[in-house]
Amino acid sequence: MKRFVLIVLTLCSSLGSFAQQEAGQESKALQTWKNDKYSLFIHWGVYSALGGMWEGKPVARGYSEQIRAHAPGLYSDTYEAVARSFDPKRWNPDSVVALAKAAGMRSVVLTSKHHDGFCMFKSAFTKFNIVDATPYKRDVVKELAEACERQGMKFGLYYSIIDWHFPAAYPISSSNSDPVPAAHHEYNKNQIRELLTNYGPISELWFDMGSQMPAQSQELADLVHELQPDCMVSGRIGNEAGDFCVMGDNEYPNYKIATPWQTPASMYDETWGYRSWQEYGSADDKAREKLVSLLKVVSRGGNYLLNIGPRGDGTVVEFEQDVLLKMGDWLRQNGEAVYGTQADPFPNPFKWGEVTSKGRNLYLSLLEMPAGRTITLPGISGNLQIIHVLGKPQQTASYKRAGNDIQIILPAEIKSAKDIPVLVVTFSDDYQVTPANVIRIDPSQKNLVLSHGNAQHQYSIGGVDYNTYYRTTVKNSWRVEIPKAMSVTPLIVFSEEEKGKSIDLDVNGVRRSIILDEGEPYQMAKTGKVTWGPTYLNQVRNTGIAWGSVLSIDPSKGWPLREGPRWKEINREEVRQLPAEPSQSWFVLQDLTADKAQNLLVEVLSGDGVGVWLNGEQLLLHNNPEKTDSTRDVVLLKLKPGLNQLLVKLYNRYHDQVPLSITDQIPQVMYRKRLERIRLQPTNDMSWQLHEPPSPHRDLSLPNLFLEWKLK
Repeated sequence: MKRFVLIVLTLCSSLGSFAQQEAGQESKALQTWKNDKYSLFIHWGVYSALGGMWEGKPVARGYSEQIRAHAPGLYSDTYEAVARSFDPKRWNPDSVVALAKAAGMRSVVLTSKHHDGFCMFKSAFTKFNIVDATPYKRDVVKELAEACERQGMKFGLYYSIIDWHFPAAYPISSSNSDPVPAAHHEYNKNQIRELLTNYGPISELWFDMGSQMPAQSQELADLVHELQPDCMVSGRIGNEAGDFCVMGDNEYPNYKIATPWQTPASMYDETWGYRSWQEYGSADDKAREKLVSLLKVVSRGGNYLLNIGPRGDGTVVEFEQDVLLKMGDWLRQNGEAVYGTQADPFPNPFKWGEVTSKGRNLYLSLLEMPAGRTITLPGISGNLQIIHVLGKPQQTASYKRAGNDIQIILPAEIKSAKDIPVLVVTFSDDYQVTPANVIRIDPSQKNLVLSHGNAQHQYSIGGVDYNTYYRTTVKNSWRVEIPKAMSVTPLIVFSEEEKGKSIDLDVNGVRRSIILDEGEPYQMAKTGKVTWGPTYLNQVRNTGIAWGSVLSIDPSKGWPLREGPRWKEINREEVRQLPAEPSQSWFVLQDLTADKAQNLLVEVLSGDGVGVWLNGEQLLLHNNPEKTDSTRDVVLLKLKPGLNQLLVKLYNRYHDQVPLSITDQIPQVMYRKRLERIRLQPTNDMSWQLHEPPSPHRDLSLPNLFLEWKLK
């Protein structure tokens, strides 16, 4: 079906009345979940009995827990026969929980049902479960829940939204992100009721895969919170309905995330479930590798969920056990740098290691020796009290200040970074770190403009399903320094793209709600001529909203390259629809030549997702959260004199075509509104975000909004 996406590049506009608001408080359950930091994931089921083998041969394609989809001749009835021999008599839930505790983990998350549909619990809605379909005839979920309770460990459950065994579900596909028919949705709800009713407190319900409608995702999330209000819902429930967002498998972001988040990690990249022919390597090396991953996640404010895959007989692989115990040894001495910490307060990561914070302490985890045995902490104020090695208070470090930088000389006792030593930097009072993008206004400047382009962005992960997840921007912030305190009357400017939305504007801790409507419309002045040049297409298959981009092309060689077989010139006036395949994108490259610098509003129509770049700078990137047939965006282009290159990415999820429409034949109108006077201090912290968004993970999608302050 046709879809409309309108992209308009605009200046800013919108005024509104101010209503001071108090920031929302996190629930105790969410705060506890965030503080725990480190948990055990267990992938275990019928597939474990096969160990990645079928008919005497290794199945190398895909993960071993998905062998049902990849092994030739492994039909549904054949897989049921495998279940009839699944008898894990050596499974010992108490020893598994004890291992997790010894590893320093704070909870255990078990696969209650994976994609194969086999349930590790007694279910009234299918006989394909460990009690009814196997000789074991014991409820694994029940026994592990009880073991966690005995040992004071939190207990969570993984639940696959897709099901390859349920007759009313979609069959096996390559994407694992198929729609969920109504009967299948009801089946999932029934089993969630069982899991949240029969097994005591569940700390988190870890949904996975499927491509639900927004109402389905929300219905599942509401059901979880109705049955167990303190149970955290994972972001893979889809449609941004989760309590926390989830990275891709083994993904470690190099940016900070503003919302609660988690990285799921496998012991090996090749599989999560048990693989009998897996190569292990050194347990010492693997333990250090996973500790580094843990610290990368925690230093950016996330939680780390590390997986093991027990054998079919229920035993834990000795190599995996050794790795966990070695990690536990490190955490017993250094756990203070992990549990209950906050993210690295510095704007940019350090080459030598990772930083976490708690109260008046900074924790510096050394992953490699710094040059000259010296660590520099830039732009930090506060009265430094002492620096010592964590767990060894007698080993202190010397330091000196150079302005707002602190230069630390490592203690002589630290000979190597192999064992990841940790320095504790303790302040006697509060400390402050200078943000990366401080805007400094000198006395000669008459105005200040805040926009998405000069903001520090705070991120989350949003999207409809696994194939459309992307990094969303959920908040823009600025540190502004002016010569002296003054009262100002800001002007907010916006376009048709932002009209009707509401934002919360925060200035020095005072939050005001602003509705972007009823602004004074004004026609943007036409300052010059814009010539539309050729239009080129580039088709990219197997992509997501933010994947498969051609933006890696070297800008020094022409951005992006139009030459070569991938780019095809078309007549933009004649081509209105493009054929599309699932998870496929069209890149549209449009030349725009301006005789002088000027602003131009452009309308873009798209389908399941859209990205817009001008001269290499990203202006817009979002999905279609309501799954409508088309979306329309308006984007403000700030054209430079000469040749400009506009790149539009049209992403398709399931449809057979996507619309193609990029035009400036729309009203070149912006809106502006004057706000109430605001008192600015010499140093000001400002931000804006959506007011009461449908999800904390929803992208701002305010590309043309800006705020102008007249400084007199």
